[in-house]
Amino acid sequence: MNIIYLIIKREYLTRVRKRSFLVMTILGPLLIFGFYAIIGWAAVSSINQKKIAVVDESGRFAGKFKNDDETVYSYPKQSLGAAKKVFVKQGYDALVFIPKDVIEEPKTVKIFAEKSVSMALQSNIERAISKEIENIKLSQAGITQKVIQDAKVNVDAQTISLSDGGERSSNAIAMTIIGYFCAFMIYISVFIYGTQVMRGVMEEKTSRIVEVIISSVKPFQLMLGKILGVALVGLTQFMLWILLTVGLFTVGGALVGDKADRGRQAMQSSGAMAPSATAVDAGKGSVVTSVFHAVETLNIPLIVGCFLFYFLGGYLLYSALFGAVGAAVDNETETQQFMFPITLPIIGAIAVAQFVIRDPDGALAFWTSIIPFTSPVVMMVRIPFGVPAWELILSMILLILGFMGTTWLAARIYRVGILMYGKKVTYKELSKWVFYKA
Repeated sequence: MNIIYLIIKREYLTRVRKRSFLVMTILGPLLIFGFYAIIGWAAVSSINQKKIAVVDESGRFAGKFKNDDETVYSYPKQSLGAAKKVFVKQGYDALVFIPKDVIEEPKTVKIFAEKSVSMALQSNIERAISKEIENIKLSQAGITQKVIQDAKVNVDAQTISLSDGGERSSNAIAMTIIGYFCAFMIYISVFIYGTQVMRGVMEEKTSRIVEVIISSVKPFQLMLGKILGVALVGLTQFMLWILLTVGLFTVGGALVGDKADRGRQAMQSSGAMAPSATAVDAGKGSVVTSVFHAVETLNIPLIVGCFLFYFLGGYLLYSALFGAVGAAVDNETETQQFMFPITLPIIGAIAVAQFVIRDPDGALAFWTSIIPFTSPVVMMVRIPFGVPAWELILSMILLILGFMGTTWLAARIYRVGILMYGKKVTYKELSKWVFYKA
């Protein structure tokens, strides 16, 4: 046990002290924050207000198109022919023509533009005209505008989970986002840190350092120490990433929110902001509040605990196989034939996760969350939605047994392959290594 501890310590300290580890640990959250900051800035700065001219021969649509931050409508008193000649020169991006018989022939509406209009703008125009035509036809049928407005109801249902502990609020959107995010992080970590184990084994094998190490350490102890050491490196990096990312987004969000509040107050005091814009900002605040409430409905301690377990379980299971591949081959070119069957289950798991989100209690979700090769990803998708305790315990036990089985299999291959040089390895050869006597 002392030998395994020394190997773990060496693997951990060697990797943590590397400049690349420190750089990526700091740069990772900065790159993520910068990536989303650039996308947000580009999305906001790329919004150009569109000016739309509306020639309404029916006389029924004046003021029916709502202005917003992206679109402003004007109603020039011109014929269609005159408006078509000058609307581009007058700075309009599009010209909407509504004929007199639009109520009887709604498909006669035309949109003119110098080049083309976006699908979003076209949809907004069509939706506004369709809505007004519906209101006009209902009014002609004797249904007043007040009845129409009273009939429009937005239902916002509150979801509540019933359990032995009583009622608990839930939020499907928050469950989906958190579950898929945790599953995707496990999926990525298996490849990142599992590949590190494989490359570490290959480096020691090709440099012949392992021949010296094996003289005083059993192959199984060396492989297990390497796997656990890299696992601790991964946990350390993940924890630092989470802390730094949360800190950056918290500070960045506070700064952006503070500037937005000051700007809004200044515009309100000067009268430059319309009441509708103020309502939109208030809506944005309610959205942020609803997000925090949604997160509060989740069982965060359970999710975090299960994430750590399945992160370690999934990594240990797959890294043992990655280590066996590294011991069996002499160069990275030869790894491809062995990597594909190993990575296929985890790739399939992230694909299946999209279907599991739709039906987290179905047969597909149950079996893929029980099988050790797919459970680290699929079970993390299911946990926020609520999983029976017996299913969770069974999945964990099978994952531990799966890790023990893959470690035993990998150790059998490792002990022979680590000292094998210059031989083209096949699956038939690997099967022989498994049954060689020590």
